[in-house]
Amino acid sequence: MAKNDTILSFDNVSFEYGHNKPILVETSFSVRRGMKVTLMGQNGAGKSTLFGLIADESKPESGTINRAQGMTMATARQVIPRDDLDLTVRAFFEKCFDKKIYDIDPRIDDVLEAVNFKAPHDRIVRSFSGGQQARLLLASALIQNPDLLLLDEPTNNLDHAGIEHLTHFLKNYKKTVVVISHDAEFLNSFTDGVLYLDVFTKKIEQYAGNYFDVVGEISKRIERENMKNARLAKEIQDNKDQANMFANKGGQMRLVAKRMREKAEELEEQKVDVRKEDKTIRAFTIPSQPEFVGEIIKIVSYKVIRDHKATERKTNLVLKRNKHLILKGPNGIGKSTLLEAIAKGTSEGSIITPGIRVGYYRQDFSTLDFNDTVHDSLIEVTEKKSEETMRAVAAGFLITPEMMGTKIGSLSEGQKGLVAFARLVLEKPGLLILDEPTNHINFRHLPVIAQALHDYQGAMILVSHVPEFVAKIRVDETLDLDK
Repeated sequence: MAKNDTILSFDNVSFEYGHNKPILVETSFSVRRGMKVTLMGQNGAGKSTLFGLIADESKPESGTINRAQGMTMATARQVIPRDDLDLTVRAFFEKCFDKKIYDIDPRIDDVLEAVNFKAPHDRIVRSFSGGQQARLLLASALIQNPDLLLLDEPTNNLDHAGIEHLTHFLKNYKKTVVVISHDAEFLNSFTDGVLYLDVFTKKIEQYAGNYFDVVGEISKRIERENMKNARLAKEIQDNKDQANMFANKGGQMRLVAKRMREKAEELEEQKVDVRKEDKTIRAFTIPSQPEFVGEIIKIVSYKVIRDHKATERKTNLVLKRNKHLILKGPNGIGKSTLLEAIAKGTSEGSIITPGIRVGYYRQDFSTLDFNDTVHDSLIEVTEKKSEETMRAVAAGFLITPEMMGTKIGSLSEGQKGLVAFARLVLEKPGLLILDEPTNHINFRHLPVIAQALHDYQGAMILVSHVPEFVAKIRVDETLDLDK
């Protein structure tokens, strides 16, 4: 296949997810060989579902999906499937192939080197940190040496060094890549085209250029469309006003009035459907548990993991009300392990004052029961089981009445994150523990979330690899596990 040949195209493709939930309506676009393409769209628009269509995991209702003859594909999903978490590294990679691969171990070492990671092949996948699992996901796609590489939020959980390494890798990658990500700087470093999936029109728009150029082009288009609609709206209103005036005069003037109304209707049809971007969640407060005098948590020791071995370190950290601590350190050093142990009360070096409610936001959302409906998950933590209170909080996080009956496991990752934040508001914790709370979250929501964490009046422990997010939050203490 020659360079610039079309490797993938959609021709008037329509697709529904579940019963009567259209994702695509007569959509057409193409991707040429060697392109680095960003897939944009609102939360819940169906970006990950589109990946399933591309990968032939789902079939369209109508239209045709054309793939270059003999083309191979591999997808690095947002999270490792739950069924794979208890596999060894070797078994995890073996699942990538339909047949037995006899030289699997050197292949694993090669792809792990490509993602800047070393891992014992007999270690269980679940035992790795979120950032390390992100590397395993990418490596599991690369080991298949695909013609088309699909990456779904590949920077989630990666530290700065990991994102830099991935960026360098993609810049030099010779094959075709389609990426879903909310990380604008990352996308702009390698993107040469954008596919925009509009959640309202169910169409995909195709743009050429780097990420920032395309975002600017979209903004200008919206501005032009709004100006055109404003001009038409004024002309429509003028015609209606004149039609009403002529209609009251009677006689021949009624015919003039009729023509004026018809003109107004014609103008209405000329108005364009302006792209409607995601709504942003409402500003919110996470109420803290009623005041406690004295310390909420004391940390006297913790474990640092290097080369897969744990070493204990001493410290003397006390968090009272309104004190915020950030944990720092590279992927795999033990940040998530420490947060989980504190939240579960199993950390030998951490003492939480009895009676303190702990609100825990996990990066993999495993604190949520995926079999619960959204309604059941939220009402479970609502004081006095008040439906009115619960639904008011849910609405602020764009959780619609239609979503209430949906199982947590059926939500997009971004929607799971919003449910997790709604639960924290309803729980009113005294100690708030957050592990990578920006993962999967639409960038429009992040300033609102940062402000809520900044204003939180209880004790807080935060892990985040996004410096722009952390910069918006008041931090009183820092514990760097790498020092």
